[in-house]
Amino acid sequence: MPPRTRRPAPARPAPELNEAAQLADQLQAVGYTKRDIARIINRDASLVSQFYTKHKGAAFVPALRHALAAVQSGHISEVSELAALAAPHVTRRTTASGARARVRAKAVLITPTGTGTGRVAAQAIASGSARLRPLIAEAVRQNLRLAFTVRLGKSGYVHPSGSRTDSPGIRRDVIQRADHSEERSYGSATTGGFDATDFAHRVDATGGDVTAAVHQWLVEGSRIHPDAHITHLEVRTWRPRGA
Repeated sequence: MPPRTRRPAPARPAPELNEAAQLADQLQAVGYTKRDIARIINRDASLVSQFYTKHKGAAFVPALRHALAAVQSGHISEVSELAALAAPHVTRRTTASGARARVRAKAVLITPTGTGTGRVAAQAIASGSARLRPLIAEAVRQNLRLAFTVRLGKSGYVHPSGSRTDSPGIRRDVIQRADHSEERSYGSATTGGFDATDFAHRVDATGGDVTAAVHQWLVEGSRIHPDAHITHLEVRTWRPRGA
């Protein structure tokens, strides 16, 4: 009896792209990369990939529509200008009932010794690192000192790593990353760190935007260029000796 020949399985139709992915495709068709699109909506490039793999992106459709319209009209082509145009149209995700979806955030934890740490990455930074604000407020209440670590592209820093003109001064406070970014720490228990109350005033002056407050402090101190983009931010607290 001749062996049976297996018939090839019918090809599965490609999943239909959601509107965010379709708009991203149209932007890529005219020369923009996924990283450019991420910058336009002020998010991480991995989220743009999830438009295709996990069908995310509904909250960014209005922003992407406005950006694409501006490109197609020929009025705007620079990514920074498209990001400024898109920003007012980025909307928060909603639940099935139409209410705003809650953003997951870790509870503020400061130990009895005053030690606390809060760290945020791209998506939280895009919303002003709001989850770090309660940590700073608690540091003020307990009269703690604080320090912070920032990560951004190497070209965003004014001084080379290890420069004594910059706050770290020594290379052990600098971490090099494979993506050509760099983490630098500012303040420590050894140097005394920063007064939490003064820093909280800076945050208040930026409307509660912790990222903007840190960015402004770094620019004022000639540590980073004004157009540098912070991608990660960490705040640490401790109780000063003798307090």
